[in-house]
Amino acid sequence: MKTKRLTTAQAIIQFLQHQHVERDGRQQPFFAGCLGIFGHGCIAGIGQALQQYPEFRYYQTKNEQASVHIATAFAKMRNRLQTFACVSSIGPGATNMVTGAATATINRIPVLLLPGDIFARRNVGPVLQQLEHPLSQDVSVNDCFRPVSKYWDRINRADQLMNSLPEVMRVLTSQAETGAVTLALPQDVQTEAFDYPVELLEDRVWYIPRPAPEATLLSRAEAWIRASKKPIIIAGGGVLYSEAHEALAKFAEQTGIPVAETQAGKGALRYDHPQSLGAIGVTGTPGANITAREADLVIGIGTRYSDFTTGSNTAFQNPKVRFININVGEFDACKRSALPVVADARAALEALTKALRGWQVGGAYRQCGQKFNRDWDAEVERIYNLDTGLPVNQGAVVGAVNECSRPQDVVMGAAGSLPGDLHKLWRTRDPKGYHLEYGYSCMGYEIAGGLGVKMAAPDREVYVMIGDGSWLMMASELVTAIQEGYKLTVVLLDNHGFQSIGGLSRAIGSGGFGTRYRFRNAKSTQLDGAAVPVDYAANARSLGAHVLTARDIPELKAALAEARSQTQTTVIVIETSLEQRVPGYESWWDVAIAETSTNSAVKKARKNYERAKLKERYYL
Repeated sequence: MKTKRLTTAQAIIQFLQHQHVERDGRQQPFFAGCLGIFGHGCIAGIGQALQQYPEFRYYQTKNEQASVHIATAFAKMRNRLQTFACVSSIGPGATNMVTGAATATINRIPVLLLPGDIFARRNVGPVLQQLEHPLSQDVSVNDCFRPVSKYWDRINRADQLMNSLPEVMRVLTSQAETGAVTLALPQDVQTEAFDYPVELLEDRVWYIPRPAPEATLLSRAEAWIRASKKPIIIAGGGVLYSEAHEALAKFAEQTGIPVAETQAGKGALRYDHPQSLGAIGVTGTPGANITAREADLVIGIGTRYSDFTTGSNTAFQNPKVRFININVGEFDACKRSALPVVADARAALEALTKALRGWQVGGAYRQCGQKFNRDWDAEVERIYNLDTGLPVNQGAVVGAVNECSRPQDVVMGAAGSLPGDLHKLWRTRDPKGYHLEYGYSCMGYEIAGGLGVKMAAPDREVYVMIGDGSWLMMASELVTAIQEGYKLTVVLLDNHGFQSIGGLSRAIGSGGFGTRYRFRNAKSTQLDGAAVPVDYAANARSLGAHVLTARDIPELKAALAEARSQTQTTVIVIETSLEQRVPGYESWWDVAIAETSTNSAVKKARKNYERAKLKERYYL
């Protein structure tokens, strides 16, 4: 057997460099390179290997959590067919990536994590940053990755790579089981040499199949659909990952079944498609939520039914409602006691379109869905043009960005009140034009994620919409975007606090406690003094961005036009109202409220909560 003598780290980089994926006859490298920060736990191993093999490009990030966010956004934009490896040192560098790992796994996005680890040979322990455990010599902080990883391994010997690396790729390329994969690398093992078989280091292609629906289940799904009077489709992220948007549009047009979209599925249909109801759930439209409430059949396609989608299991109130779940993962397909059609979304939709030829919903039901579409578009137009004075309302800011963007451009965000407003209000015109991380709703994802989107689609303008709270958590990758020459347009909304959680605080009777950026008041001892002044424009300028400010919507539109003409990353700062919010429509979210309190507002909120909770259902 031919061998090649390499360090463990060199073998890893060589292996990753030769992994490819193929779907529908299109083949591409699976890894676009490596993101991360070097430290004593990786610089002599993975760091040296990356220097030795510059064709596997290394990107220097500014925060390890952000490395994973960049990789996640990149992989999501590439429909999970390409990603990055992320490297860190041991200790805090590694645990910084735990939040990113959770974000990737919860959203079913492939990312490879290569955290450094303590010495496998143990004789020099405890090393700097080592967690000592009194009951085991084989525990490090990297064990924190176990519950948030889809696959986890620690390489204690160089020859273990031959068993571990193929498993790493099996999970990363599985459309059903993908997520964060963690390969913990002791710093001494990274540098140890071994004679690796050349077969391990040769090109390998991992085929991404399109599993077809099983015939019996397909036939039963067809029968259920034909028997339904008020069916609704819930389009999730799986529609976009399987590139099934055209198949969905054809199916909806043929059958007349209305389509509602989750956060991950937004863009599955154009906003003006006659069968589009828009967003569903807590951040949904009236048409989608009313239709879901009355539906006798729910066809979930590529969705995991999060509580925001289901209104905490209050969305579907028809006592005879049934579910058909089309999902490549059995785990999600079986939710809600559904008829589980375990299949690729596009393959299943094409098969159902053929099977249901000649069938469609009743004329009145089709017309009702189309009216919901038109009525909602009028409501969006109203909010886009709503003048509430200064500071401006957030809905009008969303409208300005939407109107100034092109169909192929991408809006992205992650946390706070913006995801809800974008889910409801953004007029999607391209399947990849909307990018929200709302499986984990991770504050700090926005700018790092925007960079990942831009790296995946450099020909598109990327609009990062971010609140001041998320900006303060992680604006560091603005420097990486500038360093690497990737242009972003960042719209920073300054509302002096946390709008989303502030609204929730008021809803539960707590009056916005602890959600505004205020000085501590010496008299009340609370954070209810004057507003804390933060110069976000100066902050962004200090990081190297081109900076613009706007007071009102005309100034914002002018700034967006100037930003488009720029070749460098631009940050636009605009003050927005903390109080003025886009309303909710026909939905509810379960947030437990204190059962006892001395606060009368909390007592009142608890009574309302107990009444609303009665609508929660089990689907057995």
